[in-house]
Amino acid sequence: MKESHKSMERLLSALNYQKQKWLICGDLKAIGLIQRLQGGYTKNLCSLCLWDSRADDQHYVRHEWPSIQVLQPGSYKVVSHPLVEPSKILLPPLHIKLGLIKNFAKALDREGGRFVFFHQKFRRKSMEKIEAGIFDGPQIRVLVSIKDTSFDDALNPAGLSVWLSLKSVIANFLGNHRSAQYQKVVDELMENFRRLCACMLVKMHFLRSYRDYFPEICGD
Repeated sequence: MKESHKSMERLLSALNYQKQKWLICGDLKAIGLIQRLQGGYTKNLCSLCLWDSRADDQHYVRHEWPSIQVLQPGSYKVVSHPLVEPSKILLPPLHIKLGLIKNFAKALDREGGRFVFFHQKFRRKSMEKIEAGIFDGPQIRVLVSIKDTSFDDALNPAGLSVWLSLKSVIANFLGNHRSAQYQKVVDELMENFRRLCACMLVKMHFLRSYRDYFPEICGD
């Protein structure tokens, strides 16, 4: 089935969604199709507010952006009426984790044995994919559970701070357990990404500004 607004409408109709009204959790592309948002690269990538993806100088200093109250066709990036109420959509924890790992890998310098360490853990994965930060869910579980400190030792202080914070967020928020201190843990990750001079992607924006839109138990 082609990935399109029309295909998503047929799928939800076949599932009798209007009667069931389930909560929906999918990747950001699927959410965009469900909400009938303009595809591809746009200035306002967030479906909840007018976060400006091009305002790099504001991403780490500005916490709030004008919210999108109603998804009206023709406004902002809305192509047609949404198929599902925004209140019925949950943000995808795994998709956010994949984005965090990817952003972390892309922000690291290419010197030293950092990527060699990853390649040793995943022999069948090409170095090009490792350097681009392309990992799947099971591989992320392997990475965050590694006790070997050789990778930590290869990182500079800024990179190590992000790596430790990243593992803490996965353990205390984006997993099977939500710590009472999860807000502080996420804030520390955002600050450490800023110190690493990493660009803020829309997945990081969701994590920073819309934590209440994640499931209570995000899963492994």
